[in-house]
Amino acid sequence: MDRKKLGHWGEQQACKYLESKGYVILDKNYRCRLGEIDLIALDGGCLVFIEVKTRTSVSYGFPAEAVGKSKQNKYIQMASIYAKEKGIYGASFRFDVVEILINKKQGYWDINHITNAFQSTGGRYYS
Repeated sequence: MDRKKLGHWGEQQACKYLESKGYVILDKNYRCRLGEIDLIALDGGCLVFIEVKTRTSVSYGFPAEAVGKSKQNKYIQMASIYAKEKGIYGASFRFDVVEILINKKQGYWDINHITNAFQSTGGRYYS
């Protein structure tokens, strides 16, 4: 499976997992001038911006380790753009990471959902 297909498959699994936990998926693969947010969901009254990382090994570290400071800052900026585009002000928000690790030899995969994986300076969007 190539990287693009693997990533798409991982995002589908993350959606199913999150929906089973009561999340309402608002957007998938939201794009703006800065890049893409994999999933945007509501968890109760909280707006959640979710990065999905799918890997077939931990040779280069766990999937969430690929969400470094630069990626976090970019996600925070993209989330602000999303909120402004959608007219969302005063909403609580957070940033989650969903790791999916596939064990090809054993024929299974695991999901690790990291809530509040990183912080912005805020915690609410205001106009």
